[in-house]
Amino acid sequence: MKKTSLLILITFSLFACKGDKNIPDVSTINVDIKIERFDKDFFAIDTTNVFQGLDQLNKKYPEVTPIFLQYILGVDSSNVESGIKNFIRLSKGSELYEKMNSLFKSTTELEKEFKRAFQFVKYYFPKYLVPTIATIAGPVDALAQSDNGPTPDFLRPGLLGISLQFYLGEDFAVYKDPFFIENVAPTYRSRRFSKEYLIADAMQLIVSDLFSDKSSGKPLIEQMVEKGKQWFLLDKFLPGIPDSIKTGYTKEQLEWCNDNEGLIWAYIVKNENLQSLNPSVIQIYIGESPFTQGFSPEYSPGNIGQWIGWQFIKKFAEKNPELKPEEIMQTDAATIISQAKYKPK
Repeated sequence: MKKTSLLILITFSLFACKGDKNIPDVSTINVDIKIERFDKDFFAIDTTNVFQGLDQLNKKYPEVTPIFLQYILGVDSSNVESGIKNFIRLSKGSELYEKMNSLFKSTTELEKEFKRAFQFVKYYFPKYLVPTIATIAGPVDALAQSDNGPTPDFLRPGLLGISLQFYLGEDFAVYKDPFFIENVAPTYRSRRFSKEYLIADAMQLIVSDLFSDKSSGKPLIEQMVEKGKQWFLLDKFLPGIPDSIKTGYTKEQLEWCNDNEGLIWAYIVKNENLQSLNPSVIQIYIGESPFTQGFSPEYSPGNIGQWIGWQFIKKFAEKNPELKPEEIMQTDAATIISQAKYKPK
């Protein structure tokens, strides 16, 4: 995993050295990033004196502590002491605890990656307030909810929380447990529970914070485009990071999409009403699934509609080079569809 993070940093450096005209130089933008290790301080609580330890934790992390206790750990005033004791007792010495402390012994590399990403955020959106970043470690069934569905991380005003228990590597034994697969995350989702996806997951929340998802209630084609906007902006914040990381597709799925773009679009146009409001039709093309119905179960990704929408956005941006990302994000989907003139071969 360390090699992966290092590779990402090297990739950033190579782009900077080459001076790619499409990637702005953000090296002089001042962004101060320090990841707060709530997880370490929580597990350092003396279980013989929980309330004293909790009081110290709350003073150091006044925003994180109540969120963690109520929404992640699921305890309240009636069972806070026993809940904390049990969780710490069950966690320490477990495979999950050991793996997490091994992979995230240091967050220095993560801080560098977050700094780079937020430099791009500040380049495009100078007034955006960079949140405090805190790592937590909760139960393995404590996925948060976002506009885009379940996510390992959460964003509150001024706070970005990273749940380390969901970044331990796709081969981590807990993720392969039948109960986990059935009740928390299927295998096609948990294969992305690896450290290299952490930054992209977190920055997707920043994208949604800047521009909330406006796809709900719109026709199929407009929902595709609205979803595509999110990957367009994520790409601006994470240039140089592989599209497979940003989209969550496997490399093979992404190659299949690129190789068959014209056929994919032709199939959708022929077989679907692009103005459909039918939720079952929209679900086929947008949302988590192992593959897209009607396409290759072996090579097609789920959520192929968002990828098509992203291609619309890129075509629109090419035809309107004077528009800033903010203006593109604010352009209604119908205008983008009309002006993009998307006709892949």
